[in-house]
Amino acid sequence: MNSGTAKPQASSLSEVIKQLETSPDGLSQEEAQNRLNQYGYNELEDKKVNPLMMLLSYFWGPMPWMIEAAIILCALVQDWVDFGIICFLLMGNAAIGFTEEKSAGDAVAALKAQLARQATAKRDGQWKTVLARELVPGDVIRIKIGDVLPADLKLFDCDPLTIDQAALTGESLPVTRETGDLVYSGSILKKGQAEAVVTSTGVNTFFGKTAKLVSEAESTDHLQETVLKLSDYLIIINIILVAIILLVRVHDGDNFVQVLKYCLVLTVASIPLATPTVLAVTMAIGAQLLAKKNALVTRLAAIDELAGVNMLCSDKTGTLTLNQLSLGDRWTLENIDPEEMLLSAALASRSEDHDPIDITIINGLKNPDQLQNYQITHFIPFDPVRKRTEAEIISHDGTTFKTSKGAPQVILELSPNKIAIAPQVNAQIDALAQRGYRALGVATTNEEGEWQFLGILSLFDPPRPDSQITIENARKLGVPLKMITGDQVAIAKETCHQLGLGQNVIDAQIFRETSASQMSQLAREIKYADGFGQVFPEDKFHIVESLQKQGYIVAMTGDGVNDAPALKQSSAGIAVSGATDAARAAADILTSCTKTNKLNNYDKVVNCE
Repeated sequence: MNSGTAKPQASSLSEVIKQLETSPDGLSQEEAQNRLNQYGYNELEDKKVNPLMMLLSYFWGPMPWMIEAAIILCALVQDWVDFGIICFLLMGNAAIGFTEEKSAGDAVAALKAQLARQATAKRDGQWKTVLARELVPGDVIRIKIGDVLPADLKLFDCDPLTIDQAALTGESLPVTRETGDLVYSGSILKKGQAEAVVTSTGVNTFFGKTAKLVSEAESTDHLQETVLKLSDYLIIINIILVAIILLVRVHDGDNFVQVLKYCLVLTVASIPLATPTVLAVTMAIGAQLLAKKNALVTRLAAIDELAGVNMLCSDKTGTLTLNQLSLGDRWTLENIDPEEMLLSAALASRSEDHDPIDITIINGLKNPDQLQNYQITHFIPFDPVRKRTEAEIISHDGTTFKTSKGAPQVILELSPNKIAIAPQVNAQIDALAQRGYRALGVATTNEEGEWQFLGILSLFDPPRPDSQITIENARKLGVPLKMITGDQVAIAKETCHQLGLGQNVIDAQIFRETSASQMSQLAREIKYADGFGQVFPEDKFHIVESLQKQGYIVAMTGDGVNDAPALKQSSAGIAVSGATDAARAAADILTSCTKTNKLNNYDKVVNCE
């Protein structure tokens, strides 16, 4: 049964409500049931394979046919010893293949586990708790702090919300969403509450499309392809030789049973019966060695794939970088002490809100205890309209003043001398923007109560200390790296600069704008790119797929839901330490090293050191 969205999403909230034929009062129970019958349940499709059919598939194919032919020949000549040995090898090969495929992680199931279980929906004019799988396009629901969003939603009139969608998009910071904005299924509401209308359900959500890509992704087993080609060649030679022996020897009047024995010897000798078993045992030994290095192999063939990798794609946030904000360079006006500016910014912050920017600023103080010398009498939190925080302060000597931090242009507007200082402030803002840094202006009031612009703080997600070394080690092994991130292109370029990568960073919007006739040109751009910014999960999938079509054996490292399709598609998918369940299920190799760079796990896996 297909899940879906009622109609194409419109640009405005009113148009969406009109197209979905709903209202802020929600749907009736009867209408909701009709739409449920029409669109299906709000859940991901779960394709189950019959274990018996999976097992029987290992007895079907050119290689199994030849082994089975050898078994029949053994029975005809009553060679029961060889009959038993060959039967054992046939059963062993099937058991090994079946066990490996059966034990492989189910990424779609892991994705399903991350979806919301229940939701509060407005049915027949009343708020009711319903199963999230029963939501339909047009439903009106209520979301609150801590909720996992159960579907793609369009927000009704509400205060700004803070939403963590890093696992879906790879963005390193929570995002702010307002009235009329679209929010995605699988995101987590970190701050605020709101009512919203369901626009898409099931596989048509942003989350569902990611799951669909995972189910469609197929990694290539180059070793198996090589073995099959060799087997096909030997089988063809065997058939020709057996046919010649039968024709010649039977024509000469030889005993038919004796001729069959000759054919049996030739067949057994020409078929690599034990090859799958030998390969599996060899890979299992390699997997044990990797396990000692905190790398768990879930697909044995990935060990061989990893040895042949000649292209590495890596997620940025949490893999190449620390996934935590840090203070960058501080710029101040003349005669302003940078530490005093940082103190003013810390006073305009509040740790109890667990805002990552506020916590970073407070932790940046050389002596956080000095905050105890001040009393905050009133605090105005950040909102997208004011674009700044503000605090009223009483110092230990009874002095009263205000501090504020926020968007530099907004803070600049508070200052009476803004015209005089604007050129140098704007130049600094532009310089930070080009490097992809987040800039915060800081101001405080003087004794007359007038705002004084102090300077600008810069914030960024720094690279891990050993990322650059690991990248160099990969290059020495002949494996170039392409960085893939959901962050802005400017941030991607700055990270590439810090890591010693090239500056050829592509905006992934090009994937959604390129026509089918220009895909060959796009493939060349992917090949020569150093990184990609503003990437969606399907973009990561297409990047890996494009490189594979150009002949590369691609490894992919990642940790989020947005990485799962690319991890599954790659020849060797590596889920780094701290990865989500979906990423771990889609990957071939799981690393659990927590004290070193997550990307460095790739180097450890390759070198076993």
